[in-house]
Amino acid sequence: MNRQEAIESIRASVENENLIKHMLATEAIMRALARRIGENEEEWGLAGLLHDIDVELTESDMSSHSKLGADLARDMGASEAIANAILCHNAAHGVLPETPMEKALFCSDPLTGLITAAVLVRPDKKIDSLEVKSVRKRFKEKSFAAGANREQIGRCADIGLELGEFITIGLDAMKGIAPHLGL
Repeated sequence: MNRQEAIESIRASVENENLIKHMLATEAIMRALARRIGENEEEWGLAGLLHDIDVELTESDMSSHSKLGADLARDMGASEAIANAILCHNAAHGVLPETPMEKALFCSDPLTGLITAAVLVRPDKKIDSLEVKSVRKRFKEKSFAAGANREQIGRCADIGLELGEFITIGLDAMKGIAPHLGL
C-alpha cells in the first residue's frame, strides 16, 4: 500500500472535507514525529492518514469506530502495525497504545483539533501567524476546543517529548501543509 492508494480510498469513503483535512494534518504530524524519533516516516504517515477512514461509515459510533478502520486498512494492504495503531487510537475499545507509533497516533489525533481551533479564532485565520505559546495557552483553557482531549495530548511524554516540543513539531508539520488544510 502506498500514499496515493490511501488517498484514493479516503476520497471514496469520506465526503466531509474537514475530516479529510484532519486526516492530512494527522499524517503530517505523524511523519514529523517519525523523522524526529527515527522511525519509518511512510508507515507512520499512512497510520495518520488512514486513522479516521471509517468515521462516516460507522456514523461516528465510537464503539465500532477504528475497529472497522483497522479492518479497512488491512484490506487495503496496510501493515498490521498500522492497523493496530488505528485500532488503539480510539480509547473506547480499551486497547492501550504500546508501540511508539500507536502512542504517537494516540496523542497526535487530538492535537490537530486544538491547533486548528487555535487558528480559527485568530483574526487572520492563518496558521502561519500562530505561535506555540498561543497553542499552549489554549491547551490550558479546558473549555476551548473541548473535544481535543488534553490528557491524550499530554501522553506525548510516552514518546519522549515534552508538551512544548510536541506542540512545536505538530504546529510546524501543519504549517508545512497549510494550503491543503485551508489554513
